[in-house]
Amino acid sequence: MPRAPRDVRVSRTQFGETWVYESIVGALPGIDLTDGEAIALQLGLFEVFVVFFAWAYDLWQAVVPGSIAVGVAAVGSVVMLRMGRTTRETNLPDAYTRLLFGSSIEVVLGVLAFVALVTHLFVYDPLQGETTLVTAVFGREPPVVVVYLTLLVLWDLCYRIGTSWWAAIVSVWGSWRYTVDSATARTLRIADGWNVLFGVAQLALVPFILDQPVMLMAVGGHVVAVTVVSTIAAVTVDVDDEA
Repeated sequence: MPRAPRDVRVSRTQFGETWVYESIVGALPGIDLTDGEAIALQLGLFEVFVVFFAWAYDLWQAVVPGSIAVGVAAVGSVVMLRMGRTTRETNLPDAYTRLLFGSSIEVVLGVLAFVALVTHLFVYDPLQGETTLVTAVFGREPPVVVVYLTLLVLWDLCYRIGTSWWAAIVSVWGSWRYTVDSATARTLRIADGWNVLFGVAQLALVPFILDQPVMLMAVGGHVVAVTVVSTIAAVTVDVDDEA
């Protein structure tokens, strides 16, 4: 399908019609990174920290779950960049892109997910009277800097999960609200597919929370919900065959 005019695409990026993650990457002074370079930097930097602190504090049991979490967050970054660019290059109404990007609702949803996760890890889990997930991974006296890095990675994940929720909601709303040409419909379905892919990638976290029923239910429910809503959006998009 034809791309939107370049000046339109540039203005959309300049005036905030991007994910917050994209805005941060694009605003780094003196640094002009491609998508691949930004993701490689994110993945490499976090992974170096994971391995370094595992070595420094003899926490090698945390390397695999930490690396998986970093990898899933990197997949989320790929999905966000692809979905954002794909959506901006369509001829969708400005109201759609403003709602998707300009509202920053994904940040609110990410904060809610992160607060719920922190509450579970440091309040609910200890009240159960068994070995907590934090203790199982980091020991009874976890180093402060390791907990800091862990929370940073978990926030990274929660923000992308919030983005996934919001993208699915806006997608299904747009499918019912707007009639689009076949090329735009195909592009929207590709974006929905990216969202489902990120949901599936999060299943890599499941082996580490099998003894955490609440977290297991939360992750599984999230993946199912995003998959179902994104599928509904892709199937019900209103296509004008004459356009």
